Amino acid sequence: MGVDRGRDRGRRLRSAALLGCGGMLVAGCASMPDSGDVHAVQASQRADSQVQVYAVPPREGAAADEIVDGFLEAMTSDDPQFATARKYLTPQAARGWKPDQSTTVLADGPNPQPNRVNDKGDSSSFTFTVTGKPVAVVDKQHAYQPARSKATYNETIHLVRQSGPGGKEWRIDSLPEGLLLGQSDFQRIYRSVNKYYFAAGQDRLVADPVYVRQRNDPETQMNLVTQTVMAVLDGPTNWLRPVVASRFPSGTALKEGTKSLSFDDRNALKVPLNERASNVGGTQCRKMAAQLLFTLRDLTATRVGQVELDRANGSQLCVLGGDQAEDYAPDRTSTKPGQYFLDAQGRLARMRAGARDSADASESADGDTDSDVVTELVPGPFGRLEQPLRTVAVDRPERRAAGVSTDGRSLYVAPIVTDGELVKTLVTSKSKDSKDGLSAPSWDGRGDLWVADRDPGQPRLLRLDHGAGQPQVVDVAGLNGAHIDQVRMSADGVRIALLVTEDGHTTLRIGRVERIGDPEHPQVSVVELRPGAPQMEDVTAVSWAGRSRLVVVGKESGGLQQQLRYMQTDGSMAAAGNLPGANRVTEIAAADDERLPLVAHSREDGIVRLPPGATWKTAVKKGSSPVYPG
Repeated sequence: MGVDRGRDRGRRLRSAALLGCGGMLVAGCASMPDSGDVHAVQASQRADSQVQVYAVPPREGAAADEIVDGFLEAMTSDDPQFATARKYLTPQAARGWKPDQSTTVLADGPNPQPNRVNDKGDSSSFTFTVTGKPVAVVDKQHAYQPARSKATYNETIHLVRQSGPGGKEWRIDSLPEGLLLGQSDFQRIYRSVNKYYFAAGQDRLVADPVYVRQRNDPETQMNLVTQTVMAVLDGPTNWLRPVVASRFPSGTALKEGTKSLSFDDRNALKVPLNERASNVGGTQCRKMAAQLLFTLRDLTATRVGQVELDRANGSQLCVLGGDQAEDYAPDRTSTKPGQYFLDAQGRLARMRAGARDSADASESADGDTDSDVVTELVPGPFGRLEQPLRTVAVDRPERRAAGVSTDGRSLYVAPIVTDGELVKTLVTSKSKDSKDGLSAPSWDGRGDLWVADRDPGQPRLLRLDHGAGQPQVVDVAGLNGAHIDQVRMSADGVRIALLVTEDGHTTLRIGRVERIGDPEHPQVSVVELRPGAPQMEDVTAVSWAGRSRLVVVGKESGGLQQQLRYMQTDGSMAAAGNLPGANRVTEIAAADDERLPLVAHSREDGIVRLPPGATWKTAVKKGSSPVYPG
């Protein structure tokens, strides 16, 4: 029986779906209503408009392999409480199976093969070995965890004969915990949502990505909006928990019996809470509402009008409108952040869209530009060639910039809105080779400046409190001899993206930034590094591209073509997925606002831009180090 049963099962399912789900070999079937009234669909109902998948129960006298195949397919259904899937199990196994415990994702789905080695010599039991290429596990907190090992998934499903209405029937009495899904089924069933919590000691929200079911959850029967609200109330995921806090009192949950929250015709949502939240004050309540409002914005293309929190007795706790919530926004930067780059002489310039102005052109950065992009040198030392730079970073308020000298040994800070003073910081690299030295710097949302010293003799990650003073060496746990090539700080200041080189390969790691001690002068460390682009063996460049999203340039294992890809900070692929390729990209920059273009440096085409829905286009033929603020 050397057939790849996982792949064969998938082919049978697709073929049967095309034929109207007419075969008994199929355990999942799409159903569409053919009667009923026409009604308007609100934003919160969009996921419910998808085709629903139902499981098919085991047929009488089904062989052991049909039972295994049927059960694996039934796990991909929307059946309440997975009632049909449980029919493939013995009564005891059905009671003990907890599908909400975890979801294991395999690249091509589970592949069961018969294995009689440990079975009895008679026909009373049957064992199948289930294998597959592991991609990730989604835990009970809905957190996505990429597979850290390349080892093949290998678990067993054991069957026994039990008495049924038609005689002895095969049923499963031992199985792996949780759900087991192929990657395509996982992407169909689940969606990534950012839930939000406050950075420790601050009124700034931090995104915490999780995966929730697009349709009603089979176990709880909650719709997408209700599942998402519950995920926020349950608290942050374990990875983020040490650096954030929820404003909801401990034990806060939805009012008992709440299954289906939905927006009204004003895009407002009422959320009834249990007694644990009944006595909170107005300020705390508005912060609670802000956590939900920013979370719910991920679920609908239309703007969330307001969130109302209610007590268990039905009275109103507080109301927060969308505009009021901006005080807690994760990224308090300009609505139109600038696009900056270094010209051929190492001067800092800014790009902006619009018809070319002759005055701008006379002072513009070196190199020809497209007619729809204007470039102009910034005010201050970095625009005057007082200190030529090889890399640069602009702070988020767009008042200062930090730049590394062309030899890679010195870090400077200067204003870019007025003609101020150039300051040479106390950060110096002793690297003898200019290709090493200091990495490109990066500003976080707190105003701190970060840079890596790539000196082989003394590699360090450094932080300058508010961009000045004595640099602090930041301990990075888990490097294990690898060294940092690039640093990109998140706007919230509690997450860091690092390009790390080890054994000849450069990979992306996401770390958690912890601060202890004096809030004004904390001891800072980076802990719990996790893979940010597990599919890529070599990463060339990275930039934050949203509150929990990055744009990554690199190559997959064994791949020859450079790829540009959106990734979530949990290591999963973002919904936007792959991007159009550009020629030999070495640097990339993105804004938190996805409506703004990507900007990159191509060795062949100079500074190039990718507006949404368009193709890459050269903006400046000679330039480098493209950046957005951050």
